[in-house]
Amino acid sequence: MKPTNVASNSSNGPNSNANLIYNPTFRAVVFQVIAIAALVFFCYTIVNNALSNLDARGIATGFDFLSQEAGFGIGLTLIEYNETFSYGRTFFVGLLNTALVSFLGIILATVIGFLMGIARLSNNWFVSRLAAVYIETFRNIPLLLQIFFWYFAVLQTLPSARQSISLGEAIFLNVRGLYFPAPVFEQGASLVIGAFVIGIIATFATNVWANNRQKLTGQQMPMGRVAVGLILVFPLVVYFLAGSPISADYPVLKGFNFRGGISIIPELAALLIALSIYTASFIAEIVRSGINAVNHGQTEAAMSLGLPRSRTLKLVVIPQALRIIIPPLTSQYLNLTKNSSLAMAIGYPDLVSVFAGTTLNQTGQAIEIIAMTMGVYLTLSLVTSALMNLYNKKVALVER
Repeated sequence: MKPTNVASNSSNGPNSNANLIYNPTFRAVVFQVIAIAALVFFCYTIVNNALSNLDARGIATGFDFLSQEAGFGIGLTLIEYNETFSYGRTFFVGLLNTALVSFLGIILATVIGFLMGIARLSNNWFVSRLAAVYIETFRNIPLLLQIFFWYFAVLQTLPSARQSISLGEAIFLNVRGLYFPAPVFEQGASLVIGAFVIGIIATFATNVWANNRQKLTGQQMPMGRVAVGLILVFPLVVYFLAGSPISADYPVLKGFNFRGGISIIPELAALLIALSIYTASFIAEIVRSGINAVNHGQTEAAMSLGLPRSRTLKLVVIPQALRIIIPPLTSQYLNLTKNSSLAMAIGYPDLVSVFAGTTLNQTGQAIEIIAMTMGVYLTLSLVTSALMNLYNKKVALVER
């Protein structure tokens, strides 16, 4: 008998099944299939039981309620809305209000956080201590209490509309909000808007060209002045050449409130301030730790070449620190977006307040409304993560 035949026969016997069972790859696939099947069965059981209970109580399911008339007003709307619009419209109104406060909050929190993080490392004792007090104070007070503070203790103590704090007879601040002139676009305004858009595009293109030029020659371009010229001066020149086609609609006091212009309701202001300051305190620590992680020899080498401290920070330290800062910074952006749901506590008409609150109470479609609300926050978080991951790949160190 040949040994090769014995080996061949033994591989087809019972031992082959035993070997397959002890194969890590095979077991991993089996366990994953079992886990997915259990999850599907669990979800099916939950949904089936929920639908059965709703049918037993005579509660209709589905999304037909979105076409029904809402019948209630909303204090802040970025799109056209009144009581005659549908519940579907309230969903989009709440969605846009949530996106508005999240977008503005991310911008403000980033600016404040970076400034405070850099100030925390300042050689000036007073500036460094002041930044430390800010960080330790605001990050250790619950966000909800900070929202209440800005809304009830600060904004609700402002004077009435008739006793408004005015700035140049154009901007008014009172308990009802902040009022300032609104732009009125007349014939030819599209030229100015087009010039502004072209200026922004040209600024980005110039910045890319300047960065490539700096890598090749080491020469820098004053992008600050270039941006001012393209984004501000160029549209301003077009504005005057087109005959000033953009005017202003000033707010005017009529009765007990102002009419005309643009108003920022106190609920939006309180929520935006609280979210920005609270999140910025965490971002400041992220920035501080990211800058400290950069080897001090990099700073010494840059300063030995004659670079001032400001340029050393801008050109050497921060670009390297961003590789450490961006991942935890993304988490703070996600937290800010989700924390915006606390707006319900002060009556800001966000998605939770308008759709998951008033609409849910009027329609009783709990499963559909909560599922849609959860889907919105999930989508916003995934989009934010995707954008930040793209930026992270851009600034990441590329190995050669």
